[in-house]
Amino acid sequence: MKKNFKQFWKLGKKEFNTDQFDINADGELIIREGNYQYNVYDLARKFGHSIKILMPFVLEQRLAKLTDIFSGSIKQAGYKGRFTYHFPMKVNQNKEVVLPLIAEGAHLEATSANELWVVKKMWEGENFHAKIRVLCNGPKTSQYLNLIQHLEGKDLTITPIIESPEEAELLKDFKGERGVRLNLDLKVNSHWDKKIDRFGLSEEEILSLGKMRNLKVLHYHMGCQMTVENDIIAALREAFKTYVKVRRQNPSLDTIDIGGGMAVNFEKKELYRTESVVKRIVTTLKDLSDRAGIPHPNIITEWGSYIAAPSQMTVFKIVGSKNIAKGVAQKWYIIDGSFMTDLLDTWSIHQKWHVIPVNHMDAKKKERVWLTGLTCDSDDKYADADGHVLLPRLEDMAHGEDMYIAVLDTGAYQDAFAMHHCLISSPAKIVLQNGLVTVARKRESPEEIGKLFGW
Repeated sequence: MKKNFKQFWKLGKKEFNTDQFDINADGELIIREGNYQYNVYDLARKFGHSIKILMPFVLEQRLAKLTDIFSGSIKQAGYKGRFTYHFPMKVNQNKEVVLPLIAEGAHLEATSANELWVVKKMWEGENFHAKIRVLCNGPKTSQYLNLIQHLEGKDLTITPIIESPEEAELLKDFKGERGVRLNLDLKVNSHWDKKIDRFGLSEEEILSLGKMRNLKVLHYHMGCQMTVENDIIAALREAFKTYVKVRRQNPSLDTIDIGGGMAVNFEKKELYRTESVVKRIVTTLKDLSDRAGIPHPNIITEWGSYIAAPSQMTVFKIVGSKNIAKGVAQKWYIIDGSFMTDLLDTWSIHQKWHVIPVNHMDAKKKERVWLTGLTCDSDDKYADADGHVLLPRLEDMAHGEDMYIAVLDTGAYQDAFAMHHCLISSPAKIVLQNGLVTVARKRESPEEIGKLFGW
């Protein structure tokens, strides 16, 4: 019977990024970390709600697995280039996320002066080895450029990525290595509606820059959540054409950075396998390089959501319900938080999540509901791709028992996007690691929220 409920809620499946989840004998959600286990229902009641639960061990496992997949594919293909993973800090700048990834061998990618300030803080605190490389994307303000120059002078391997002719001129005297970003004229299936892209340079613009001192990296980025495997390979083939031409002018060029875009299986449906994508990336680059008669380039990926999203869940308590007279759902379930303030992608890009109950997971009777938040905004709501969410019935709960739900895969972007519409407090955050539970941030009080707005 337990197996049936696990299958129904799509738990314990590697292909769905839910292999760390289980259900106990009481029908409650369990997180497993090796021989350790955590009861999510107990955690929500102990530490308050709403609450974010971060699992750094998931970050570490996913990065190690990705590195192993690339290493295996490179060895099997006889590929001569190296693979390096760079974590894009914009995905999740939290200390409890960045430091574990660095510890497991991740390099970094920054996109602003303030993100680079965090790198400076870590560097001065001796939080990482001198061999780490930091890529600097995004528009280069004077503050950003000054910090790049400062850190390069402190022996940090820092690589600014040129995104405009003006940046090329500003960085002409930069002594360290540099890269250039290519704006590919190619449409792919992704969350990025890129009709006109303001980032990067066309092939013609890059070639017009001529020879650039210490040019090492050609970078491109096609968008996030690329759901078609062939799109990833098509973009790589197109970018390689430019790589060959630029390398003729700049023999120092030895690395291709394919950016982000690796999809996360948010909805727990059939999706391409990482092993297949990586193998095709390596074999495609090998074939293209051998045909062009040039060395196999080093490979960089910046798959941030892919690594970070499954490492966190957000848990809400159902604080009320309302009947729906006409609709595909039967009731509104009101959460003690907000989709607009806590999970902004629900509203901004209509993100679909995997929503499961935290307790009463073994309920035989369920009903179709719409979820809604505490703000006064009509857009503060959620339904899955079927137009509703299927959850246990509130009337079947034991007397005095509350219902909790978990929204999975919330570790990418949502923390940085969080806001305070209607002065809603951000959830508390706890960290699960090595059998220990640590409070990273307490739930904000009304006084703390008020201070943000001058009260």
